Amino acid sequence: MNILFIGDIVGDRAVTELCSWLPGFRAERHVGLVVANAENCAPTGLGMAEAQVRELLAAGVDVITGGNHSWDSEESVKLLELPQVLRPLNIGAHISGRGLLRLDTPAGEVTVVNLADHSAMRSVKAIEDTFRPAYGAWRDADPRGLVLVDYHGDHVLEKQIFARAVDGVATAVLGTHSHEATIPLHVLPGGTGFVTEVGMTGPADGVQGFSYDILVKGLRETGDPFSGGIPGPSGGPVVLGAVLLETDGKRTVRVERITW
Repeated sequence: MNILFIGDIVGDRAVTELCSWLPGFRAERHVGLVVANAENCAPTGLGMAEAQVRELLAAGVDVITGGNHSWDSEESVKLLELPQVLRPLNIGAHISGRGLLRLDTPAGEVTVVNLADHSAMRSVKAIEDTFRPAYGAWRDADPRGLVLVDYHGDHVLEKQIFARAVDGVATAVLGTHSHEATIPLHVLPGGTGFVTEVGMTGPADGVQGFSYDILVKGLRETGDPFSGGIPGPSGGPVVLGAVLLETDGKRTVRVERITW
């Protein structure tokens, strides 16, 4: 089965451009499953918005994953009730949302797991206190069938160690959160596909997809780039950050970067 994984989607323009492209690509490349990290898909770039989530699902995204921005607004939190929308698994069970989804596909059962590292989650104070290590949550998750992991984190080392630890069990570990794609595309010895950072689907002329003027002004004038608030997504051309996995049973046999 061919699986498309789309990195952090930033803003509503990115959603619109992605959704106009996705159905044709899915048909052309015989994609059986599409997973997208969309925690930044709201027009502000912070959290999710219902219009954009519905647009993604209608265009052919099967599962939406998240991270530290999954709780940025009441609307975003409400969307965690949708069965197709995940947030990191390794936080308290009493926190809204779920971190694992099992679904049936023509290729058999698929488990999608959303994990995060502590550095990614520390900005969410109400949730940080419930954080547990990703590997412990993984070990208790009972993943079955073909297993995809969105590992939302800052630390390259943690992502790479985790991928090695689950090699041969997970079909793929795909890194998100930093928005800056890494070059190497790995198929580990046990058959686990691994990309340290898939990259961003959003405006390429900003910082992590966001306009930078206010941030630069804040840094220059106060030493704090966020003293003037967080700006919205940049207005420049949108780029795609994604990878296409070719799988055979529960193993990945090929990883291809997809971009425009």
